[in-house]
Amino acid sequence: MKRCLFILLLCAWLAPAQAHKPSDSYVSLAVHGQQIEGQWDIALRDLDFAIGLDGNGDGALTWDEIRARHDAIAAYALQRLQVASDQGVCPLQAVEQLIDHHTDGAYSVLRFQASCPGAAPASLTIGYTLFADLDPQHKGLFKINSDGSTQTAIFDPDSPRQTISLAAPDRLAQFGAYVKHGIWHIWIGYDHILFLLSLLLPAVLLPGLREQQRGLKAAFYDVLKVVTAFTLAHSITLSLASLSLVSLPSRWVESAIAASVILAALNNLLPLFRGKRPVAAFAFGLIHGFGFASVLRDLGLPQGSLLASLLGFNLGVELGQLAIVAAFLPLAWLLRKTWLYRQVLTVGSLAIALVACVWLVERVADIKLISA
Repeated sequence: MKRCLFILLLCAWLAPAQAHKPSDSYVSLAVHGQQIEGQWDIALRDLDFAIGLDGNGDGALTWDEIRARHDAIAAYALQRLQVASDQGVCPLQAVEQLIDHHTDGAYSVLRFQASCPGAAPASLTIGYTLFADLDPQHKGLFKINSDGSTQTAIFDPDSPRQTISLAAPDRLAQFGAYVKHGIWHIWIGYDHILFLLSLLLPAVLLPGLREQQRGLKAAFYDVLKVVTAFTLAHSITLSLASLSLVSLPSRWVESAIAASVILAALNNLLPLFRGKRPVAAFAFGLIHGFGFASVLRDLGLPQGSLLASLLGFNLGVELGQLAIVAAFLPLAWLLRKTWLYRQVLTVGSLAIALVACVWLVERVADIKLISA
């Protein structure tokens, strides 16, 4: 009875979580002297929640329903984006609305333009408050092109206003921005985190002996092997995919990631890998690398510093991953002898596998069951 209750509580905690990433929007600005051309990709699910797009309430959005709300979408969005030069406000005007698909679903594509007063701006001050009153985790990912250089920025409710220079970018600052992108991506990639934790949970236990515990040094080396294998693998495919050398359909990738979470969790209940967790981490890490690359494709890599930005993003992913490991290992080692840890290892692994099974069905069938 206690185990059933524990599973239900874990599933209730995990179920509202979106499988791969929470709410993001993508803003691309091209600056030509005083003129600005922009494109803003906003998830339809977020717009439906904010202003209502489903006219007949059947849970499925049609093009006619979205088109009927074009004016409302443009008004809602453009009221929450302000662009100004050092000489005054650059009024935004909607030009066109389309539909596009990202890895996490359909997006409204709002194209707009603006004309800044005075001479060509040397910098832009941007205010971004989209969904700030509805979702404190929402992020706006910006890419600004001007005279062949690319700047990037992340906006959220804690940093809704930033001034961005249009001069040649500070390479170090740009590198740091991509590091931040990478850290953020791993921390909101719930499927990546659950996969990694499923592989790490047995690290403080002796192979095949659930009631005996390893020393901290042995557990550390076990974790090191798993994390190193995972890191090497996803670094390879992240680089190949980001440089457009290899491309796989996003639904296949996301489905394979969900399957990897299932297998990693079940390995804690049945000896699927038989002591070869680092090998499994490497094999599945190749697939996860394609998933990491999806956000980088959405954000875009500046051609002038492509390799540095790719390195920065990958470094950010590793730092975010190491932060998770640093929080996990001491706690797991301290709790390794307790009833609670045995429940987390067995019942928790079962709950993770169940949630990942639902993610797999969602991704294969392109339906929504539990994802936000």
